[in-house]
Amino acid sequence: MNILILGSGGREHALAWAVKQNPKCDRLIVAPGNAGTAAIAETADIDVMDGDAVVRFATEQAIDFVIVGPEAILDAGVSDALRAAGILTFGPSKAAAQLEASKSFTKEICDAAGAPTAAWKRFDALAPAKAYVAEQGAPIVVKADGLAAGKGVVVAMTEDEAQAALDDMFDGALGVAGASVVIEECMVGEEASFFVLSDGTSILPVGTAQDHKRAFDGDEGPNTGGMGAYSPAPCLTPAIQSQVLDEIVQPTIDEMAKRGTPFEGVLYVGLMIEADGRARLVEYNVRFGDPECQVLMMRLGGQVLDLLQACAEKRLDQMQVNWAEDHAITVVMAANGYPGAYAKGSVIKGLGDLVEDSRNMVFHAGTKSDSNNITANGGRVLNVTARGDTLAEARDRAYAAVSVIDWPEGFNRTDIGWRAL
Repeated sequence: MNILILGSGGREHALAWAVKQNPKCDRLIVAPGNAGTAAIAETADIDVMDGDAVVRFATEQAIDFVIVGPEAILDAGVSDALRAAGILTFGPSKAAAQLEASKSFTKEICDAAGAPTAAWKRFDALAPAKAYVAEQGAPIVVKADGLAAGKGVVVAMTEDEAQAALDDMFDGALGVAGASVVIEECMVGEEASFFVLSDGTSILPVGTAQDHKRAFDGDEGPNTGGMGAYSPAPCLTPAIQSQVLDEIVQPTIDEMAKRGTPFEGVLYVGLMIEADGRARLVEYNVRFGDPECQVLMMRLGGQVLDLLQACAEKRLDQMQVNWAEDHAITVVMAANGYPGAYAKGSVIKGLGDLVEDSRNMVFHAGTKSDSNNITANGGRVLNVTARGDTLAEARDRAYAAVSVIDWPEGFNRTDIGWRAL
């Protein structure tokens, strides 16, 4: 098969790494890719947000299967354009991608499906939103309704913090994403992520993970897109997974099909495990998480291509996931200043001294090749990832690799995995 992966981050490098291990993969292109994907696949500089341009490229290159990585490409309708051209595609339609692109849409689906989630209200104007916060008090959660690249959620521990978040969003800090907001009850418990494939009817769980959102050790500092992750998530017991599939995921899939917008792709189910041992939905994403994808791909390997292809061909009910009894962890190395302002262009040394194999990988997120050097080209730059028979072994292996990387302009958390360990 000739396979095209759309995206440029660590998620797409991890997907490419896993897909390439499958003997069905003859030719692999990542567009636009990064310095890491360029080492294992072809890259292509095309406008991945332009459905017509992607269709033209896929047709010219005789692509058999397209895997869409980021949510913005899905929200732009690129998967619809590919399917309309008869090209097999993994990733939901623009209409189904509203499960991530609109927080209020997801809440409405949950209400219709009876899926447990936080109490909520949507606001299109600042004054009534501020009045509602004053009435409810803190802690409270303020979310931009639209896509905000992981920066649209504020868990406000004080009323002043919530009011400031509303001022920022309605003042345009997040662009059109913050033109409407969803204000939610603040759920308390342990957060975890559950990944489930759906072909519009059938569902298939493909893994669990826990992310670390705060920038600094001890879960201190600002929220980020994720500073590290590990898989599996011990708090997502078989009993809780069954509850989530029965009460949240399958009812959502059924409701989407009932509305004529079947969900076909991977559903990232963000959960809060509460003190009573039950889960409620925090949010849906309509793609593999980043950096959760990196630990999932490290554990799944080449079977990923078979699973994604079966999902796209609507034969998921014929598939099963073959899990090893192992653990994986990824440590994000980010540019100093992230998630605020940061500089690009610093040289990263030491990568050539690392072993890369089925148990040790550095997935590139924001990098580029520059005159024989690898340079930083983003906020989150590297995902140093390792597998082990235990989580402690995986952690030790990952941090040993981090210690070899010479990049003074970057930083990383030193406590990834602490919840489980």
